[in-house]
Amino acid sequence: MTATADEGRAALRVVLADDERMVRTALRVILEAEPGIEVVGEAASGAEAVSVVRARRPDVVLMDVRMPDVDGIRATEQILATLAEPPRIVVVTTFENDAYVYDALRAGAAGFLLKRAEPEQLVQAVRLVATTDSLLFPAAVRSLATAHAPVRTAPPAWVGRLTERESQVLRLMATGLSNAEIAARMAVGPATVKTHVAAVLAKTGARDRTQAVIAAYEAGVAGGT
Repeated sequence: MTATADEGRAALRVVLADDERMVRTALRVILEAEPGIEVVGEAASGAEAVSVVRARRPDVVLMDVRMPDVDGIRATEQILATLAEPPRIVVVTTFENDAYVYDALRAGAAGFLLKRAEPEQLVQAVRLVATTDSLLFPAAVRSLATAHAPVRTAPPAWVGRLTERESQVLRLMATGLSNAEIAARMAVGPATVKTHVAAVLAKTGARDRTQAVIAAYEAGVAGGT
């Protein structure tokens, strides 16, 4: 990895996956103008994205949801299933309320970003998913879940296995709060929240907090504190 001269730490490594070259070029220009971010590869299809990610080992992937050959959903699944330490994947889409985006989140993407997003939103999203434990655009995730979550006749078994504290933590996670913010809200230490989050992930079977929040909305337990 390269180190940024101004911050003295490793740069965030990013791979861009989009079938439109102009989109990749625009994303590269925006990101490489920022200190501490390095674009280390590009891909024009989902299959190529999987190969580039395996070779370049980025921290973050910006993944177009609709691509030829292998789409962004399948590419996300393959990357997460085959790498021991996979990157954080942010799917990029034209339409906010897209069922493909919801499927990508369920497949393991850490969040999503609209192609019409402002440059500062793009940079913020890359930094956020790579370096914090906050949920990316929680209101948009809630909207997607409301529109596309499957109808359940009964809550999943894991709901009954959560303790009261774990349920509270999960609901706060769904609002987009970080572990430190949850600790402040609950008047407990950050280590305690981290333990609760780990228990929530284990009981829901989620890879990370985004998938846990998706599971919470699908089970009808998100919302409120």
